[in-house]
Amino acid sequence: MGRSAAAAALYQCSECGWKSTKWAGRCGECQRWGTVSEGRIPARDRLLEQARGGPARNGRPSVLGGLGGAVTAAVPIADVDARLAKAQPTGLGELDRVLGGGLVPGAVVLLAGEPGVGKSTLLLEAGALAPGPVLYVTGEESAAQVRLRADRIGAVGGNLFLAAETDFGALLEHVEAVNPTLLIVDSVQTISAQGIDATPGGVAQIREVTSALTALAKQRTLTTVLVGHVTKDGSIAGPRSLEHLVDVVLHFEGDRHAQLRMVRALKNRFGPTDEIGCFELGEYGLTELPDPSGLFLSRLRDPVPGTCVTVTLEGRRPLLAEVQTLVCEATAEPARRVTSGLDSSRVGMVVAVLQRRAGVTIGKRDIYAATVGGVRLTEPSVDLPILLALASATSDLSVPGELIAIGEVGLAGEIRRVTGVQRRLTEAARMGFRRAIVPPGSPSLPPGECPGMVVTEAAHIGQAIAAALGR
Repeated sequence: MGRSAAAAALYQCSECGWKSTKWAGRCGECQRWGTVSEGRIPARDRLLEQARGGPARNGRPSVLGGLGGAVTAAVPIADVDARLAKAQPTGLGELDRVLGGGLVPGAVVLLAGEPGVGKSTLLLEAGALAPGPVLYVTGEESAAQVRLRADRIGAVGGNLFLAAETDFGALLEHVEAVNPTLLIVDSVQTISAQGIDATPGGVAQIREVTSALTALAKQRTLTTVLVGHVTKDGSIAGPRSLEHLVDVVLHFEGDRHAQLRMVRALKNRFGPTDEIGCFELGEYGLTELPDPSGLFLSRLRDPVPGTCVTVTLEGRRPLLAEVQTLVCEATAEPARRVTSGLDSSRVGMVVAVLQRRAGVTIGKRDIYAATVGGVRLTEPSVDLPILLALASATSDLSVPGELIAIGEVGLAGEIRRVTGVQRRLTEAARMGFRRAIVPPGSPSLPPGECPGMVVTEAAHIGQAIAAALGR
């Protein structure tokens, strides 16, 4: 009776998984209101019991076998065979770059992204290139619809098995029948399990199904990829505990109106989290972009006032990008400040510094600032090119087309150092740029690294404007 009473008195937060023996209106961990509810019997235990076959489903044997039964004896770490956790390449170089070499057997990967960004296309292409049997479980489309997409992108492989299911028990039966080396679930929000008192797609369903799939992956050394939805603000939908259950969290992003797609790792137990993979989404699927810098430049024949090129770091990869600004007379009150691909607060700060510390009068004119190619630039090193582009647009003088600018701008008008200057300058020289404005004290380039590159150090925005515009 004491155990039943303890189970009945257990309360848990649906967002972060915080537990308490007393009910509270506010979670003691994530501080959210109204997320603490009563949980009598852990739903995951019932789900895992079903997965073990605890009574067997339709007379079929257990899928998870003796999970939770016999305990494996501990062994010295030197005797553990590390080759069992060696990453297996997916066949997509840009995806392998982000994963740290490929998919690790038994790993659980969560791939999140906005609807229509290309998550299913990416996984279909990766599944078609996998050497072993792949089970692709779709809960959002029929098998025929997935086949049509596979035909269009050329991802029809003999080792790729499709199943349109939304029931967790049926998913387990398919795993047992196919015995895959890679399981793709598209998406985890559509899978529901009987015995869980929650609506399909709800927080409790998502958490418990993901927990059971993780246990399945570890027991069978089955590499599992889960597709997840995102909220309006771009964060992963569902409870925050979802990210803690999996081994790798990937985010697939890109403007739906542009062709560029980027995959980056938010969490990776087996590799780096500062790498990105670049793809171009076209009619026939995703194309890898080992050199995407040219996508973010306008390639104008003659320089135009209001533009400036910079080199941003996306993870470890330097990418050339162009900032464009337009300053014109206001058509209404108050003056407009419109940004696209840039942080509006940083643009506003740069405008204030430009007027106060450099004497450039913008007044109540409209300001428009944007990037080229749909790329989003948020790191502080973009401050200086934004400032030079605004100064160029205001004075109607063009920044030389062979010049790039890198640096963070402070409120006193000083230009601060940023990381990775050498890598940025090397990439700029490779793309044909011959002049650069950088913060003072930046690491110098090794002799012969960038022949013909003239690097100018500017400690104040006035010096940078003079070097770029001749004033």
